[in-house]
Order: sequence, then C-alpha cells, then structure tokens
Amino acid sequence: MEIKIQSVHFDATSQLQAFIEKKVSKLEKYCDGITSAEVILRVVKPETALNKEASIKILVPKTDDIYSQKVADTFEEAIDNVIDALIKQLQKKKEKSSGK
Repeated sequence: MEIKIQSVHFDATSQLQAFIEKKVSKLEKYCDGITSAEVILRVVKPETALNKEASIKILVPKTDDIYSQKVADTFEEAIDNVIDALIKQLQKKKEKSSGK
C-alpha cells in the first residue's frame, strides 16, 4: 500500500510521518485490496485548542473511496480517531459484501 502524507502550511516531523505510516498500515488487516492512502494534515484556527485536523482517503479498487476526517488537540490523536472511524467503515463494508 502506498501512503501519501501531505501537510498543509507546515512540515510534518519524521516522527509524525512514521506514526502515521504505522497506523495506516494496520488498515490492511481489515481490507486486502487497499492500493493507497492519502493523508492530509492541517492546522485550523491556530489560536484555539482542538486545531489539528487529519483526513485520510483510502483507495480500494472496485468500490467507493473510503474517507474520514477528524479534529483533535494533537495530530496523533486526530490520526487515531480517523483510523478508528475508517476501521468501522471497512468492517461495515466487509459485512455488507459477505451478506450478499
């Protein structure tokens, strides 16, 4: 799986990038056909708390893209929340396809 990380108006640290790659690669346990993941990080309203936004779009052939976006105090927390949401979506998709 190819993982693209884009940080808007700032440079993501190598530590943050490694964290993201580790978390995103776990999604392969829930779906075999993931070809790539696009991660976008941005800071919203820099003067407030809960200003780190993370969004991930997963590309799976022969199905709609799976997308989630969350805002949290830290990028790590936002990524964790997005991954949890994506896992739920992947599990639902798997249940639907096996139920047919």
